[in-house]
Amino acid sequence: SRWSESQKHRAELLFMRFPKLKQAYDLGIALGDIFNKCKDKKVAFTKLGLWHNQVENAGITSFESVARSIAAHHQYILHYFDNRSTNASAESFN
Repeated sequence: SRWSESQKHRAELLFMRFPKLKQAYDLGIALGDIFNKCKDKKVAFTKLGLWHNQVENAGITSFESVARSIAAHHQYILHYFDNRSTNASAESFN
């Protein structure tokens, strides 16, 4: 983490007082890690499935919406892991 010691301390206090906030933070970091660190489509698929299970167990509505979107469009999302690119350049023409 790039947080200063002061930021880490404040986050620790917040997370102790608001455990759901900690859960949400961890889910966000975990999802980002999948996209930033996975280089294999099959591994990413497995990790996204495990992440989806964590979201279901957490019961955080906003993440449930993201998980549903990923599940509905996973075949397209997983293309990202083929060459680690998006269709942003194509979308810029629209």
